[in-house]
Amino acid sequence: MAFQPYTPKPITDIFTADTDIDRRKCHRTVPMRVLALGLGRTGTASLRTALKELGYTDCYHMMSASVENPPDCLMWQDAFAAKYDGEGEFGREQWDQLLGHCQAVCDWPAVAFAKELIEAYPEAKVIMTTRDVDSWHASTLKTVDWRANDPELKLVSQWDWGAGLYQPMLRKFWDVFFKGDFKKYGKQVFNDYYAEVRSIVPADNLLEFRVSQGWGPLCDFLEVPVPESKKFPHTNDTDGFVDRCRARNRAQMYNVLFRGFVMGGGILAAILSASATFHRFGARLPGLRA
Repeated sequence: MAFQPYTPKPITDIFTADTDIDRRKCHRTVPMRVLALGLGRTGTASLRTALKELGYTDCYHMMSASVENPPDCLMWQDAFAAKYDGEGEFGREQWDQLLGHCQAVCDWPAVAFAKELIEAYPEAKVIMTTRDVDSWHASTLKTVDWRANDPELKLVSQWDWGAGLYQPMLRKFWDVFFKGDFKKYGKQVFNDYYAEVRSIVPADNLLEFRVSQGWGPLCDFLEVPVPESKKFPHTNDTDGFVDRCRARNRAQMYNVLFRGFVMGGGILAAILSASATFHRFGARLPGLRA
């Protein structure tokens, strides 16, 4: 569904540290310099950290929408609606609103719009992180595919502000990009996707990169010096993914419970106050005396 209305973060959401920025009111403040269009679970989180280390401010990642600024999901839904459902438009103006604070973008859901991003930012260098398709598929089944189908997240999304923005966007992305069945179509989509990007990006503007290669190829391609005495980052490993997601679910459920406590307490206080007022003033009215 295109253009869902923005709603502000509840003041009772004290167990999550999400920001609350309405990107539809934003614009580009820094030039887009890097489109890192490798699929998620190919080292994109490590690349994001590396690009930040190299001075790129900021690098967009799925975590930008999932755990940093959930209202971003509204614009991603607009983008999905425009591309896959024929509802509305999503061009350079909208990309600048959503990504205007970033000099780089990586991971999903951006990969669903590789062609559109390349057309919107032809001056940007293109990097594709990659890995063996079988190990990638196994890793993604245990992590993001699990998350896209996580019943606990779906449940929490019915009441929590952040989860309610993120879960529908993730589900939409997973369905349209992987044809509704990641286990069955994941490897085919992987191979087709990488072939498509290779076909539309000039070879001299494309780096296919494995994070195990370290700083050398990346810095050569970006024409920047290798950071001295700093190991290439390795983050967002498979083993900790599920634990982090479950911790996020718990924090969001605490938000829901706290909001219920505050609202319930407020209603109870109002009832008690009304009752006290009635007894205090009602007793003075002739018709209400015992």
